[in-house]
Amino acid sequence: MTRAITAGLCLLLAFAGGSSALAATVPKVAPAQELVQLFGTESVHATPGGAVEGSVAAQRPLTGEPTVLPVLSSVIDNTVDHSGQLWLQVRLPGRVLGTQTPPATGWISGSNTLTSSTGWHLVVDLAARRVLVYDNGAQVRSYLAVVGKPSTPTPTGEYFIEENVTMPAGAPGAPFALATSDRSNVLHQFEGGPGQVAIHGRENLGGTLGTAASHGCVRLATNAITWLAARIVPGTPLTIVD
Repeated sequence: MTRAITAGLCLLLAFAGGSSALAATVPKVAPAQELVQLFGTESVHATPGGAVEGSVAAQRPLTGEPTVLPVLSSVIDNTVDHSGQLWLQVRLPGRVLGTQTPPATGWISGSNTLTSSTGWHLVVDLAARRVLVYDNGAQVRSYLAVVGKPSTPTPTGEYFIEENVTMPAGAPGAPFALATSDRSNVLHQFEGGPGQVAIHGRENLGGTLGTAASHGCVRLATNAITWLAARIVPGTPLTIVD
């Protein structure tokens, strides 16, 4: 289990508690994000009912927990059989469409899904080397971080948390990891994994807070990642800015 988790994640940068002013690059954060949980493997379409581009499994690979995706928009289609088919435009995990550079979006049928919402939103400010935590549109925490070094930078963009992983004692990055839909633009494989970027602890790794020294992941101090792991659910939006 330890090997499977650490192989699947780029090791993250560390955070310490504290607060700071928002950087000018940080976007406005919405008070809530609609989510959708999958109950079966879903085909991903280019348009509502259009060409199939790929598929998304019902469970995540590290934990086996249900796949939960952010919903970007929705439409009811009556053009084929007038059944009122619901289609959801969602943000997709990693390189699910085979592209090398996430993020990607696509359309799935809403017929075998369950919708919910979250008020949490994470923002990684690479310039400030901080992770900002929002709840219902208001900033509630700010943690100093270690981010990707220049040769293996943390990619910017709009992503989400795929899995909330409890790390075994003694594992690099323990005690918790938030595996994200972000993937390294440099390391398409990392120790046998897909170059997945995660936000995790720094146990058995170290790292000086406020530096750029990781392979692309974001490491947190133990108290910070423990606080987040108790609250952040799969599907939570993640914005990474430079």
